[in-house]
Order: sequence, then C-alpha cells, then structure tokens
Amino acid sequence: MPPFWYTALAMNKAFVLAMAAYAAALWAAGLGLKRKAGSLDAFFLASRELGAGRVAFSLCASWIGAASLLVSTDEACRDGLGAIWIVGVPAVATLLILTLLARPIRAAAGLTPSEIMARACGKTAGLMTTVLVVWYMTVLAASQMVAAGPFLGEFLKLAPLPSLVLAAAIVMVYSAAGGLRAVARTHVLQFALLLAGLVGMVVALTGRTTWGAVKAAAAAGGKAGFLDPLAGGPRDMLIALSFVLAWTVSPIAWQRMQAARSEAASRRGTAGAAILLGLFYSGIVVAGLFFLPLFPDRGTGAPLVTRFIALSPKSGLSALLFVTVLAAIFSTMDAALNAGAFTLTKDLAAPRAAAGTEGRPLRLARASTAALALVALLIAARLGDILKTLGLASAIMAEGLLVPGVAALFLKKKAPLAGLLGLGLGGAYAILSFLGEAGLPILPIPAWPRSLPLGLGLGAAGFAVGLAVERARASRRAPETPSS
Repeated sequence: MPPFWYTALAMNKAFVLAMAAYAAALWAAGLGLKRKAGSLDAFFLASRELGAGRVAFSLCASWIGAASLLVSTDEACRDGLGAIWIVGVPAVATLLILTLLARPIRAAAGLTPSEIMARACGKTAGLMTTVLVVWYMTVLAASQMVAAGPFLGEFLKLAPLPSLVLAAAIVMVYSAAGGLRAVARTHVLQFALLLAGLVGMVVALTGRTTWGAVKAAAAAGGKAGFLDPLAGGPRDMLIALSFVLAWTVSPIAWQRMQAARSEAASRRGTAGAAILLGLFYSGIVVAGLFFLPLFPDRGTGAPLVTRFIALSPKSGLSALLFVTVLAAIFSTMDAALNAGAFTLTKDLAAPRAAAGTEGRPLRLARASTAALALVALLIAARLGDILKTLGLASAIMAEGLLVPGVAALFLKKKAPLAGLLGLGLGGAYAILSFLGEAGLPILPIPAWPRSLPLGLGLGAAGFAVGLAVERARASRRAPETPSS
C-alpha cells in the first residue's frame, strides 16, 4: 500500500502543492530570525520589542480562527446579519475594552495571569489560575484542530487523524522553535493571506449572484429576520457575552500587549486591531449572505466555504481560499499553544528559573508547547463541533477567571479567600459543563451558551463573598482608635 502522502498527492496535486508552499512560507517567516530566543522573556514576549503594527496584525491573526471563516459564514447564510454577533461584535468590543486596560496590563509585563493572581490572591489561587489558563489554551487549540481534520481530509483525501497530526506538526515547527517572535512574524503573512482570501471570495460571490437574489432566496426560505442583526435574540447575545468576557482576560491578548515596546504601542495595536477586525468580520457576514442563493439548502456536513472551494478545485481562487482557511486555523492554533506554554513553563515547569537564564527553561518551553499540542489532539478527537468547542473554551475563562483576573490587576491588598472562591466556584462549574458536553455528565448543567449566566454568577458571587469576609476580618483585627 502506498504511503498516505503519495495517495494525497496523486488524488489532488493542486491542494497538496498549495499546502506545501504555504508551510514552506510559514517556516521561512518563523524560522528566519537573525536573533534566536535566548531567554523565556525573549521566547514568550519577543523581548518586549513588538511595534504597534506587529501587535495589531498578531491580534487579528490570533482572533480570526476557524469559527471566523467556517462557522460565521455558515451562520450568516442560515440566520443572516445576526451572525455578526458570533465573533465579530465580541472581538471588536473586547479589543476596545483592552485598549482601556492597557496601563494595568502593561504594568504586569512579564507576569503570567497565574503570577498576577498569585500576587493578589496567594499561591493556591495562582495554581488554580494555571490550571484554568492551560486548559483554556489547550481547548482553544483543539477547536482549531477540530476544523483542520475534516477540512484537510476533504481536499487532501486523508483520514481525520493524519489530517490533525499534519496540521499540528506544521505549526509546531516554528512555534516551538522561535516562540512569540516567530509566531508574530508568521501572523503578518497569515493576516495578509486572510485579507486576500476574503476579498477574493467576496468578489467571486458578487460575480456569481446579486443582492436581489440574496433577498429573494431569503424570502423563499421564509427567513423573515434575515436582514435584522437582532433577530437571533438571547442565543446570539449569550454567545457574544461569553466571548467578550472570556477574551477580556485572554492570555493571548495580554501577552501581545505586554510584548509591545511601549504602552502607546500597545494601545495603538489593540485599537488598530479593533478597526481591522470590524472590517474583516463585516466582509465575512457579507460573504455568508451571498452564499444563500448558491446553497439554498445550506447542505449537510461540510461548511459552505469548503463547498465553495470545491466548486472549482483547479482554479487559482480555490487554491487561495484553501490556504486562507489554513491561515485562519494555524494562526489561532499557534497563538493558543504559545500562550498556554508561557503559563505552563513559568508557573509549573520552571518556577524557580530566572527569566534570563538559557538552556533548561527554553527546553522546557519547547517541550511544553509540544505537550499542549498532543493534549489538544486528544481533545479534538473527542469533540467535533467547532463553535461549541470554542464556546466551552471561552466559558472556562468567563466563568472562572474573568472577575478574579480583572480584580487582581487593581487589588492593593491580598485577597486569598476571594480568589479561591471565585476561581473555585466558577472554574469548577465550567469544567463540569465541559465534561458534560464531552459525554461525561456529572451534574445536569444546561448546554452552552445557556450555561453561561449561572457559571458567571457563581464565580462573581464567590469572589464577592470572599472579599467581603476578608474585609470584615481585617476591620475586626484593626486596632481601635482611642477616643479623645
């Protein structure tokens, strides 16, 4: 029996060659560094030398994942303008919030979210934060692998497992070797591909159909609220809220803001990314609307972008869109693995290693990246829904870390009980919800996103109660002021 790569090449040479060229370009960009990472600070924070443009491009590329291209277009074709709430609105809203938080986030430069939490709420809270962050980053990477498996299988004619392994291996080569500096360099290339692919797809769609045909297809399908962005109601709002709350404390965003060369560069980078992503997601929704006349049944199984690529498999546009989808998947996957390894290496693997030492800490950083990729592969094999996997990942941060994580930036006195209760109640609920969705139900928890309000409330209430108890204890311990 011939090896799988020979079979793939023989069956679909154009896509195999496009992927090979793309992988080579990524490796050239990611590994072609004049200065190699010599410390953890250089490996995970690019020596804090990223300019505003690099920050903006890396944030955009990290945010535009499989949910952006594959899920949002499907949602727009099915539900209309309401799809802008799936990823677009929360992405822009989150970046505007982060622009306002640039100063306290920059003040904690070099610290992982776990170290920030440990400083404000004690070591146990810091350890719990490590578990939540590493779990979130791993599940986020898994959500991209969930997309990569069937997508590569469709065009390279591979089984799901080899497709997942191939995608992870390409990302591992540059992310484990060069760290954030390499990832940020590839993100410039990947964001350019994402823009080119989106523009090419929208132009091609408007050449195949018209706005009148879109409205006629919506009317024929009984889609009364197709052009109403608020038609999705509570479901869309809960999804948007889940993502905003989670991404506000996203280690990926904080890492890039801390890696900026100055506070001004950090603010300009996040604000610029908000503008670029607003335009990008508007284009994504437009593309989804124009898919409706071409695929009125929406089909089953394969995402619409995948079906559109398959319409003309030998065209240059199809090759470009094929690489564009890979750019969306890889740019989010590498960001998640790098940010997760940052926390894992500093907080668990090398807690006593000085940031400037060479040798063992860097080997641990690369090993951590590889280990997270392996675990993400196992999760991806278990969960098959991109949006749900991404949503469950966001719930981990929104319910467990949002309130304690933001508060930790501003607390002047340690609040260990508040951190433990907030992280414990919210984080435990999120993990139980994840296990239920993975087929291991322990408690009867509603499916995501309906699970969000209770989980968020538990985390916030736990933190508030713990803080109140600690403040009450402190006031009782304070010496009374003698009366005059």
